[in-house]
Formats: sequence, C-alpha cells, structure tokens
Amino acid sequence: MKTKTFPMGGIHIDKHKITSHKAIIDAGLPEYVYIPIKQHIGAPAKILVQKGDKVKVGTLLADADGLVSADIHSSVSGEVVKIEDIVNVDAYLTPMIVIKVEGDEYEKSIDRTPDIIKDITLSREEIIQRIRESGIVGMGGAGYPTPIKTTIPEGKTADTLIINGIECEAYLTADDRLMVEHAEEIIIGAKILNKALGIQNAIIAIDENKPEAIEKMQSLCRKYVGVNVAVCESKYPQGAEKQLIKAITGREVPSGKLPIDVHCIVQNAGTTFAVYEAVQKHKPLYERIITVSGDEAAETPQNFRVRVGTPASFLIKQVTKHPKKIGKVIFGGAMMGISAVNMEAPTTKLTSGILLLTDKDANKPQSSECIRCARCADFCPMGLRPYAIATALKNHELSELGGLHTMDCIECGSCSYICPARIPLLDYCKLGKMEVRKQLKK
Repeated sequence: MKTKTFPMGGIHIDKHKITSHKAIIDAGLPEYVYIPIKQHIGAPAKILVQKGDKVKVGTLLADADGLVSADIHSSVSGEVVKIEDIVNVDAYLTPMIVIKVEGDEYEKSIDRTPDIIKDITLSREEIIQRIRESGIVGMGGAGYPTPIKTTIPEGKTADTLIINGIECEAYLTADDRLMVEHAEEIIIGAKILNKALGIQNAIIAIDENKPEAIEKMQSLCRKYVGVNVAVCESKYPQGAEKQLIKAITGREVPSGKLPIDVHCIVQNAGTTFAVYEAVQKHKPLYERIITVSGDEAAETPQNFRVRVGTPASFLIKQVTKHPKKIGKVIFGGAMMGISAVNMEAPTTKLTSGILLLTDKDANKPQSSECIRCARCADFCPMGLRPYAIATALKNHELSELGGLHTMDCIECGSCSYICPARIPLLDYCKLGKMEVRKQLKK
C-alpha cells in the first residue's frame, strides 16, 4: 500500500492512540449546559432566547449574524436560566446561554432513526441552505462556517474535495472511530458536498495508523462513484490543510492563498458526517464525538458522543476516580491544544478532545539559550525559520517579522517539539503573528 505525504519538514511524534479501539459511547446529560454563542470564526450569533424560555434539543438559540457566522442550537431540552459572559478556553469573555436540563425532548423535524439515507434529493442551493440552518462549522479546529466553504467564490473553480481523516494529533481518536462506525454516512456526506460544489471527485485521506477505518472506507467506496481513499504516511502535521493538499494532489498552496486557489476544498471527517446528518436527517450540529484521554490522569480513556455545552468536569469524572492527579486540562491534542481555564469549561463544536495531564506531564522543561542548530527550520513544514522569528521578537525588531513570513506559520508546534534547547518557539511564532496583525491595522 503506497502512502502519500508532504515533502517539507514534519516530525514523528508519539501517537498515544490509546482509545483507537474504544467504541463511541454516549456521555449522557449533565445537570446544566453552557452554550457559547460564538463557536466559530467570525461574528457571534445573535441571541434569540431569554431567561425563562423553554427549549428542546435542536431549538435555534442564536441566529448567524452576518455572512461569516453560524447558527447555534440547543443541545438539550430544558429551561434557559441565565445568559452571561464567562471565560472560554481561549481566556476570552464569551456570552453563554445556560440551560437547566429537563428530560430529553427533540424538535419534531429531526430524524432520529438509525436508517442510512442514500438518495440525495435536495438541490445544490437547498443543500447549502440546510447546512447553514444547521449551524455547521469546520470541526477540525478552525471553526470556519461550512456554508462559505461550499460556495465557490466568483472567478474560482474547484475540482477536488478532500475529506480530512488524518487526525495526526496525539491522543485524539474521535475521527478514527467516527470513520469506523459511520463510514457510509461520511461517504454520503462527501457526495452531498460534491453536489453542492458541482464537482465529481472526492478523496478521503486517512492516516496509515488507522487500518480499520481504511479497510472500512475502501470497501464501501467501491459502491460510490467519485469517492476514493488515499492512505497517508504517519507524519505530523499531515492533517494540516496545506500539507494534506500537497500530499494528495501535489499542488502547493502559495503564501497568503487558500485551498480554492489550487482548486481544492478540504473538509474534516467530522464536518462531513455533520453535513450528512443535516441534509439527510435534518439534524443541527448540537453534539459531536470527543476523545477524553491521558496516559496516567485518565484511568479509563474513552470516545464520547457529547452534547455541546457539556462541562469538561462531567466527562472527566467518567474517566477517572482520582481528579486530584490532574495537573492540567487541555482542550484538543498535545501539540496544538489550549489549556482550559478550569475543569468547568464547556465543550463546543470545535472540541475534538480533552487531554488530562498529571503535574509531572504538565510541567514544561526549563529552556536554555538557542544553540543555532536550525533544527526548527529543518523540521518546519512551512519552511520557516522559527529561531529567527523568536530572535526578532526578543530584539524588538518587529519590522523583520513580515519578511520572515511569520503569517505562514500554521501553529503546529513542530519547532517547539524538536528544539533541543526547549525554547517555546511556538509561543514566539504566535506572538509574532499577533504583532504582524497589529502592523497591518495601522
């Protein structure tokens, strides 16, 4: 089996895929859910409910406010008890709708049967509208509203849809299990996206470390014209959009450009499944699969089906009886995840995993002076010089950041991982991007 990969940089990390054979289970219902109205790139949604309102699963809580925005739906049935600003996982104040759970009633329009619906009856325009009404966003981490990515800009053309099933981050196995347990729905979701885009070619890219998902997808794809599987090498960050396009098509997305500029559209496997559920089952995006894991802090790591707004603590209690062992909670994976402010932080549409670390694992090693080895540059998948970006910031030479192509950084963390001096190069790169944005605003 010939595998594909990107040619520049990249690293081989310890995968820790300890939940790859754990079937998805339902996490259950917490007492309260805390639903942020901004779970996507762009403008926050406009709140439609108020304290005291009764809602059901699937009730529209907040309407997309502008083109780059997304609808927010209730993930539970119950009563809206509060609308407040609380700190999210990015440490920003975000308006939240707090709902006290009462029963589990669903909006009647949602098809909850297990039947797989293969016939795609909606038109191209109807598909995009259904995706918009369902509040679907990119679930691989970026959170870009999916209706925009299914509408090709004027003057642009697309010929290839890539379904990203790489999941190269350590510990995370949510997409892996989704592809194993719901392979056909994802394939139909790819066909739906193809119809919306007006193209015939969909490629499901899967990391070679997911043999069960590969076998399942390859077997089913034989029944669906225009959908094929590409097996990719286990190299990090293989799942990054630009690297994946290069691996699959050989095309290189130029600096400052988007996948559509090389005639490609990339959608996450979870997003594609959500598209299937929205179009074929009329189901809004109010739940997703989340891996809760950790080598020592999580005693029984698991893949859960989780309602949006569920506090992390509710899930953590299900994987450990000794929460005092937890030194840090990370939303996402070990390389690109974000530390949670506290264990009560709620899950969102973008939460692919919750990683639990002990104090020993959480403590960063002491850094030393740069030894000018340039390993960070050798392993950077974007061909950048992270050490030079860090030096420019340290020396307050901010005008140098643009010439160093700082904005091309994809924040994968390969530089920090490979640095023998343990310099937090990723932090410097993030800071550098913030400084460049400030300069552009002037």
